[in-house]
Amino acid sequence: MKIVDVCAFLSPHGGGVKTYIEQKLAIGPRMGHEIVIIAPGDRDEVIERGPGARLVMLASPRFPLDRKYWYFDDEERLHAAITAEAPDFLEASSPWRSASMVGRWPGSAPRALIMHADPLSAYAYRWFGPLLSRETIDKRFERFWEHLREMGEAFDLVVCASRELQERLAAGGVANTALHPMGIEAGLFGPERRSEAVRRDLLALCELPEDAHLLISVGRLAPEKRLPMVVDAVEAASHELPLGLVILGAGSQKRRILGQIAGNPHIRLLSPERNRAKFATLLASADALIHGCEAETFCMAAAEARASGIPVIVPDRGGAADHAGGGAGVRYTAGNAQAAARAIVDLFAGQVALSAEPVPVVTTADHFARLFAEYERIAGAARQAA
Repeated sequence: MKIVDVCAFLSPHGGGVKTYIEQKLAIGPRMGHEIVIIAPGDRDEVIERGPGARLVMLASPRFPLDRKYWYFDDEERLHAAITAEAPDFLEASSPWRSASMVGRWPGSAPRALIMHADPLSAYAYRWFGPLLSRETIDKRFERFWEHLREMGEAFDLVVCASRELQERLAAGGVANTALHPMGIEAGLFGPERRSEAVRRDLLALCELPEDAHLLISVGRLAPEKRLPMVVDAVEAASHELPLGLVILGAGSQKRRILGQIAGNPHIRLLSPERNRAKFATLLASADALIHGCEAETFCMAAAEARASGIPVIVPDRGGAADHAGGGAGVRYTAGNAQAAARAIVDLFAGQVALSAEPVPVVTTADHFARLFAEYERIAGAARQAA
């Protein structure tokens, strides 16, 4: 098949969408598919990524709220670019305006909406959750729900990477939802990467002895990641046990998080580790991963931690929650620092039943094999109906 992905939020600076797109460009051709990514950028450009893989960039304006991104502003030109590619299957990688553009494309190719974002959890539920019930918030955001329901009708498949998102969208009347958990890079993460020397060094950085417990947190320093809450939880739990936290991340909330840490020597904020092998070693050398965001559509950090053989402490909502199942970790009430602190103490006090066996983890190749097989089934049914 020729699969064309209209990806509105692709940034050269990194992020989960960029990682997913890079993996699709690498894996898709190995599975016999041609992959074309249409994305906005500073100029018109075609970037070849090898046989069967390329990026088609369309000159577009910068996104005013985040200059690392661009946005499609010319629907007619986007439609022309899609038509020129003649896709067998068409994807949209954002639930915003670009999805509507892809839904209105007049061609006959079946199409899928990849839910790389959960705006309701990232914004509406987080902002208004302390004051209003989710049911009330949903009523206030009925226009966005109408948009999502329109997308469910316009697309043959609405791909969700977490069970909670898929079930919530389906319950809200969004048609054609399907659960397709994403995966991690094969062969990189594993318990064998654990290094006691690295663990000692990280604890020493936190001014703690070797017999203390070491937590790690990974991700963008963004409001929806709730890292100030994670800091509060770790500080509260440290009154009951010796505990260090290493945060790996960069982003707009750096100053806020450093202010929350307030010079606590047992909590360190470090730059992201770009070397993937070194990162895998850091992750495996911690005693557990703690995550604060309930708006994850999948939560790559938790999936990589599971594969590394360390337990996860995650919110009970969103994509992160899926990774605590099967004895892989513990869930706490989302957005609640006290509940997160209790989960930390319970985990290290042996009050959480953890699996003695490695928890199976889906690889990225597994994910694409299953997803593309469903695309082929849908495309085949469409051809037969025609």
